[in-house]
Amino acid sequence: MKDRLTLLPEGQEAVISEIGDQITGTQRRRLLDLGLVPGVKIKHRIDGPSGDPRAYEILESVIALRKDQTDHIYIESTEH
Repeated sequence: MKDRLTLLPEGQEAVISEIGDQITGTQRRRLLDLGLVPGVKIKHRIDGPSGDPRAYEILESVIALRKDQTDHIYIESTEH
Protein backbone atom coordinates (compact mmCIF):
# COMPACT_ATOMS: atom_id res chain seq x y z
CA MET A 1 0.00 0.00 0.00
CA LYS A 2 1.34 3.44 -0.97
CA ASP A 3 1.15 6.23 1.60
CA ARG A 4 2.78 9.55 2.45
CA LEU A 5 6.03 9.60 4.43
CA THR A 6 4.36 12.07 6.81
CA LEU A 7 2.18 9.23 8.12
CA LEU A 8 5.05 6.81 8.90
CA PRO A 9 5.01 6.23 12.68
CA GLU A 10 8.14 6.89 14.71
CA GLY A 11 10.37 3.80 14.79
CA GLN A 12 8.79 2.29 11.66
CA GLU A 13 10.50 1.55 8.35
CA ALA A 14 9.18 1.75 4.78
CA VAL A 15 10.42 1.80 1.19
CA ILE A 16 10.31 4.95 -0.92
CA SER A 17 8.07 4.51 -3.95
CA GLU A 18 8.21 8.01 -5.47
CA ILE A 19 8.69 11.73 -4.97
CA GLY A 20 5.64 13.68 -6.08
CA ASP A 21 5.73 16.18 -8.92
CA GLN A 22 5.00 18.97 -6.43
CA ILE A 23 8.66 18.84 -5.35
CA THR A 24 10.72 20.45 -8.08
CA GLY A 25 14.01 22.17 -8.83
CA THR A 26 16.78 22.33 -6.24
CA GLN A 27 14.55 20.86 -3.53
CA ARG A 28 13.95 17.74 -5.65
CA ARG A 29 17.65 17.51 -6.54
CA ARG A 30 18.59 17.71 -2.83
CA LEU A 31 16.24 14.86 -1.93
CA LEU A 32 17.58 12.71 -4.75
CA ASP A 33 21.18 13.51 -3.73
CA LEU A 34 20.35 12.44 -0.16
CA GLY A 35 19.25 9.05 -1.53
CA LEU A 36 15.47 9.42 -1.56
CA VAL A 37 14.94 7.31 -4.65
CA PRO A 38 12.46 4.50 -5.32
CA GLY A 39 13.36 1.22 -3.65
CA VAL A 40 15.42 2.69 -0.80
CA LYS A 41 14.44 1.96 2.81
CA ILE A 42 13.71 4.88 5.13
CA LYS A 43 13.05 4.83 8.88
CA HIS A 44 11.33 7.51 10.97
CA ARG A 45 13.77 8.06 13.84
CA ILE A 46 12.44 10.98 15.92
CA ASP A 47 10.31 14.12 15.74
CA GLY A 48 11.63 17.61 16.41
CA PRO A 49 10.34 19.36 19.55
CA SER A 50 7.38 20.86 17.67
CA GLY A 51 6.92 17.79 15.44
CA ASP A 52 8.50 19.49 12.42
CA PRO A 53 11.09 18.71 11.16
CA ARG A 54 11.39 14.98 11.67
CA ALA A 55 14.56 12.89 11.54
CA TYR A 56 14.75 9.94 9.17
CA GLU A 57 17.44 7.31 8.69
CA ILE A 58 18.33 6.60 5.08
CA LEU A 59 21.40 4.88 3.65
CA GLU A 60 23.14 4.87 7.07
CA SER A 61 22.65 8.64 7.49
CA VAL A 62 20.13 10.64 9.49
CA ILE A 63 18.46 13.57 7.72
CA ALA A 64 15.81 16.10 8.75
CA LEU A 65 12.79 16.67 6.53
CA ARG A 66 9.90 19.09 6.93
CA LYS A 67 6.23 18.17 6.62
CA ASP A 68 5.84 20.18 3.41
CA GLN A 69 8.36 17.75 1.89
CA THR A 70 7.20 14.49 3.49
CA ASP A 71 3.62 15.15 2.37
CA HIS A 72 4.86 14.59 -1.21
CA ILE A 73 7.17 11.63 -0.65
CA TYR A 74 5.33 8.34 -1.12
CA ILE A 75 6.23 5.08 0.60
CA GLU A 76 5.22 1.44 0.71
CA SER A 77 5.24 -0.74 3.79
CA THR A 78 8.10 -3.18 4.28
CA GLU A 79 5.73 -5.59 6.07
CA HIS A 80 4.11 -8.30 3.99
